[in-house]
Amino acid sequence: MSIDLRSDTVTRPTDAMREAAASASVGDDVYGEDPTVLALEAAAAERLGKPAALFVPSGTMGNQIAVRVHTDRGDLVVADPQAHIITWEVGGMAQLSGVQVRTVDAPRGRYDLDLLAGAMQQRSLHRPGVGLVTLENTHNQRGGWAVPAETVAAVGEIAADAGVPLHIDGARLFNACVATDTDPAEMAAPATSVLFCLSKGLGAPIGSMLVGDEAFIEEARRVRKLFGGGMRQAGIVAAPGLLALDAVDRLAEDHANAARLADGLDGHPGVTVPTPETNIVQLRTDGPTAAALVDAAADAGVLCGAPAPDVVRLCTHRDVSTADIDSAIERLQGVIGTRSPA
Repeated sequence: MSIDLRSDTVTRPTDAMREAAASASVGDDVYGEDPTVLALEAAAAERLGKPAALFVPSGTMGNQIAVRVHTDRGDLVVADPQAHIITWEVGGMAQLSGVQVRTVDAPRGRYDLDLLAGAMQQRSLHRPGVGLVTLENTHNQRGGWAVPAETVAAVGEIAADAGVPLHIDGARLFNACVATDTDPAEMAAPATSVLFCLSKGLGAPIGSMLVGDEAFIEEARRVRKLFGGGMRQAGIVAAPGLLALDAVDRLAEDHANAARLADGLDGHPGVTVPTPETNIVQLRTDGPTAAALVDAAADAGVLCGAPAPDVVRLCTHRDVSTADIDSAIERLQGVIGTRSPA
């Protein structure tokens, strides 16, 4: 049997989630009449300390709604060049909102604050102004690094000083909170809007939450309809989301398994594996290409991905046990080669 470490999006809903979906109270959510969706939105807003929330089908849609609501056409949106909102959302900011991107490098997901402050261009007769600052936490492409609350607060202060909103792409926000022992409301406090996913490490089969103040969510609801995200009896998919919110603490298990996996693979000839902060392990190779290693790993029964020519990505999640991790280490050791001497 294959061990699937491609992503924490491959999790299967629990029996309890399936039962909750089957028995959920429902109504037409476009009319605001689905009681289960309303309960999920209230719970998400409370968890992040914001006045309101909106249930959306995907994290990508939630991010793109936020961009559309916060910006005017032609505005600059500040983001790390490796941010998900740039690299994995099909050019949505340009296509859906008509905005431009101003990149500011953010190693480990953390902006250089001086560079960020210097990027806060003001609108003039000749130049567009920055309309939105974005921050990804945890940062997927950079390796699942958790941005600490104090850094988020500093970014929020720079954005506020420039008079622009801050949007957090927190697809894995709760991983960041668990890794840094931070209350989610504290992490979200500096942001004007926050997106988090229910369908990654939390294990729900579908859905993400967009949170902010009431005016933002009111307009976001309208843009969700524009983008084709209006749902009807959505309580069937919202009910597992309520259970997912109760699964935050168990993310620590995924982090421990990721550290175990990294430790078991680091030190082999031709590869280095930094100790992960959360549930994403990045194996860097200076030998075979990442794609070749991914193919060989699949033959050995371990599914993983290659986000870059020299990087293999492995992601732990609720459907992978510690025993599975040990088996994956053994199989991958055979793929990579004999462990080098200590």
